[in-house]
Amino acid sequence: MTTTTTTLAQAEEVVPDAPERRRSRAGRGADSDDTRRTNWWATALIAVCSLTILIPLYLAVAVSLKTPDQLVTGTGFELPDPIRWENFAEAWERTSFPQALMNTAFITVGSVVFTLLTSSIVAYAIARNLHRPFFKGVFFYLLAALFIPFPIIMLPLVKQTSLLGLDNQAGMILLYTIYGLSLNIFIYTAYIRSIPIELEEAARVDGASTWRVFWQVIFPLLGPMNATVGILTCVWAWNDFIMPLVVLTDPAARTLPLAQYVFQGQFNTDYTVAFASYLMAMAPLLIVYVFSQRWVISGVTRGSIK
Repeated sequence: MTTTTTTLAQAEEVVPDAPERRRSRAGRGADSDDTRRTNWWATALIAVCSLTILIPLYLAVAVSLKTPDQLVTGTGFELPDPIRWENFAEAWERTSFPQALMNTAFITVGSVVFTLLTSSIVAYAIARNLHRPFFKGVFFYLLAALFIPFPIIMLPLVKQTSLLGLDNQAGMILLYTIYGLSLNIFIYTAYIRSIPIELEEAARVDGASTWRVFWQVIFPLLGPMNATVGILTCVWAWNDFIMPLVVLTDPAARTLPLAQYVFQGQFNTDYTVAFASYLMAMAPLLIVYVFSQRWVISGVTRGSIK
């Protein structure tokens, strides 16, 4: 009897608190709903900033589909009427697009692969030995190269590549790998230093060598940085104009930016065909991004929960 009375008394104490708990939960739900409200100022700022990309993109598409007469008589923003698809066919022929595309793709892929391999290895050696004076000096020496403009070393570079027989596609891959070393090592080193060294020590206890530790422990964890460095190198090598212009000597090895230079005349420029070639050169990068974005995002996700 005493047990039953005690249980009823406890129930009477608990039950009146139930409405208050429901009200408190409802209040928390209302507060959480407030946190999910749309930030209209940020949305408006993003919309305005997106116009800086959408307007030039629309202008490029509109001009590439117009005739020269339509471009002269209008402001450039009018819709093409009639649409002139022949601009793309003419750009394909005048730039020798298939050959220029293959040259650019070969240089870009080679640069990305060699950059990821060399920069990650060098950065790993520096990051794990940064307490030593020699490696610290190498690190700051490479960082100092970021402050040297390319035009200063352009003429000596042309002479040196010509003497060494590197005025070709292989030389371009080597140059992109070397000149990207400074920024890439800066990116890689900061990230590698955030990886717990206990992972490497555990692998070495199991008998792994330094090379095996890097390839099986460290390199798989560099997914986010590999994606970042790969994208930067890919965009740079694909769109670069000045370095291929001063280094490449064989007309058959010219890249897409060099091939598009044929539209620059002495007194005029064929803008309609030129813009068509620009869109054709931009399309491969967009296709690569569409098919590789999930790997890039998954690499960033894996790095966030490392």
